[in-house]
Amino acid sequence: MDTPILADAPPSHVERFRAELIRHGHLLPTGVDGLYGRGEAFEKVLSAVDALVGRLAEGDTVEVLRFPPVMTRTGFEASGYFRNFPHLSAGVSCFCGDDSAHRRALACTPEEGGWASHLQPADVVLTPASCYPVYPIVAARGPLPEEGWLVDSSSYCFRREPSLDPIRMQMFRQREQVCFGSPERIRAFQARWMERAMDMFARLGLKAVTDLANDPFFGRAAPLMRNGQRSQRLKFEILVPISDPERLNACGSFNYHVQHFAEAYGIKAADGSVAHTGCAGFGLERIVLALMRAHGFDPSTWPADVQATLWPPR
Repeated sequence: MDTPILADAPPSHVERFRAELIRHGHLLPTGVDGLYGRGEAFEKVLSAVDALVGRLAEGDTVEVLRFPPVMTRTGFEASGYFRNFPHLSAGVSCFCGDDSAHRRALACTPEEGGWASHLQPADVVLTPASCYPVYPIVAARGPLPEEGWLVDSSSYCFRREPSLDPIRMQMFRQREQVCFGSPERIRAFQARWMERAMDMFARLGLKAVTDLANDPFFGRAAPLMRNGQRSQRLKFEILVPISDPERLNACGSFNYHVQHFAEAYGIKAADGSVAHTGCAGFGLERIVLALMRAHGFDPSTWPADVQATLWPPR
C-alpha cells in the first residue's frame, strides 16, 4: 500500500508571532536561537516600559544602581546559582597565552575543538538576574539602616535557553526593586509591588493574572525545592498571553528570599542579625512582546490610553 502524503503542519502561534516580529523589524535574527537585535520601534517601547516601571517607585526611598551584563565570578559562586541552575549559567572565557599559544589556537581544527578550546575561564560570568550584583555591594557597607534598604537595579541578563519562541531570549533586560530588612518589611514590599504591577498592566490594556510560582531548579533535589518554595509562598508571578494567546507567560516575579542571599553574602540587619531580602522584577522585553501581542505590531495604532500611559504628556 502506498504511503500517504502528509501535508505540512500549519505554523504555530509561536512561529507566526516570531515571523511577524521579524517582518516588522522589531527583532533581528542573528542565526542563534534566542539571540536578537532590536529595531528602533521596539527599543522606543522598551524605554517607555522601563520608565513606567521607574515611575511606580516614585515616593519610595530607593537607591538607583545600574550594572553591566557581567558580574564577578566570586559573587556569582557565593549566590549558589550554579548549584541550583547550572543549565541556565554561562561564564566568560578569555585567551591568556603568548604568541606561540596564539598560533597553536589558530591552527587548532574544529575536530580538536577549534580556537575556543584554548580559552581559559575569566574572573567574570554573565549576569543571570539584575539583582545579583547588588547583594555583595550592600553587604560590603556593613549593617543595614534601622528601616532597611531599597535598591532599584537594572542590567542585561543571560540565561542559556535557546528557543525559537521570542519570549525565550538568551540575553534580555530586567528592571528590579531589591528590598532588604525584616520579614514583615519584605512581605509588605512583595504585596505592594504585586498591586502596583497589576495596576500597571491594566493601564497597558494587558489581561494579567498573578499566580504562585517556583524557580526552575535543577537535579534530583528540584522537586523538593520547588515544593518548599510554593508551600512557603515565596514566589509569585504576573502572567499574560504573549507568543501563544491561549497560554500565559511570566512577565514579572515577586520573590521573598528569606535569608538565602543575606547568609551567602553576609548582609546584616541593624541589630547584627542576618537580614531578609526580596525582589520585584520585570522582564522588559516580555512586556513589550505582550503589548505587541495585545495591540498589534505598530505602536502608533495602539489605544490612546495605552500610548498615554507609556508616553505621558509633558
